[in-house]
Amino acid sequence: MVLPFWHSDSAGRCPLRRAITVAVVLGLLAAGCGGSSTPAPPASATAAASAKPSPVALKVSYSNTIGDYLPLFIAKDAAIFAENGIETDPVMIASAQGIAAVVAGEVNVAMLGGSEILSAAAQGADLVIVAVIGNTYPFIFEAAPGIKTPADLKGKKIGVSTVGSSSDIATRVALRKLGIDPEKDVTIVAVGSAEQRTAAMLSGAIQGGVTLVPDNLLVEEKGFTPLFNLAELKLPAAQTVVTMQRSFLTSRRDVAQRVVDSLVGAIVREQKDRPFAIATLKKWLKVDDQKKLDATYDFYAKSFHMPLPYPKAEQFADSKTQLGATNAKVRDYDLSKLLDESLVKSAADRGLDKK
Repeated sequence: MVLPFWHSDSAGRCPLRRAITVAVVLGLLAAGCGGSSTPAPPASATAAASAKPSPVALKVSYSNTIGDYLPLFIAKDAAIFAENGIETDPVMIASAQGIAAVVAGEVNVAMLGGSEILSAAAQGADLVIVAVIGNTYPFIFEAAPGIKTPADLKGKKIGVSTVGSSSDIATRVALRKLGIDPEKDVTIVAVGSAEQRTAAMLSGAIQGGVTLVPDNLLVEEKGFTPLFNLAELKLPAAQTVVTMQRSFLTSRRDVAQRVVDSLVGAIVREQKDRPFAIATLKKWLKVDDQKKLDATYDFYAKSFHMPLPYPKAEQFADSKTQLGATNAKVRDYDLSKLLDESLVKSAADRGLDKK
């Protein structure tokens, strides 16, 4: 344990300060009497050495290989994590399993949908959200060939990843915007990840669903019709959040700060360095089509990722409304227990978003 400089004994004396003073005096005497001739390092060099963080190995997960997670991919590939003393090889774990992994301590930091974290926290999981790197809906609602109007959706199957997920919340919001009652007019089907949802659309297993850039281009090439662009509304949403156990934040706050600093730095790099960002997308998304890469970059870098990803209560409004309708614990949950803006604020105070 490191004692504070002003540590005092029970009598109010300060033995540590006295010991330091004696040591300083002895050092000066030694220097004046022909002691060690090795010069002290410059103050600037000492400060630089102390400022460099010691490497820490972390387990970081994400829920989908999609453009949402571009800041994470850049933080890894541009060595921004490494510069901040974070050693990690991010792994993909689907949302439900990702929550279980962070609750169990198998993952230190998880990046996934905010509605899933809200549900877990309302059920008692002691988690905290320190950033929201996707703070609006990125979805475009696509309908199968032959469906040209919202009315044509009635009686059809609409796919989501899982019930209660971010895609499920977004789908219900989109359907209501189209004048469709998601409870009565259509059948909501859980089909898995974003990639699985796209596959289900192309196979005909479902007749509609929300897509992400660039998957919207893929399904439109097969005759699907974009009925509603939810992304254009810029509605607050907790699409992609950064979460961890509260005990981790409390005991390793400096490390948690480094994670957030790295993501802020990655968003800045994403917006300033288009070629590198597109090369990163190409690698992680395994997409070679330049048109799709350009569309993905333009969407996420220009309108989705904000340099200071503050977590805000309004981003969870739709999730609370949708999930709270059938879950009193979610309805009554105090979001202030879940959200911590301090790490992003620290990054802002140090001007990391302007570098």
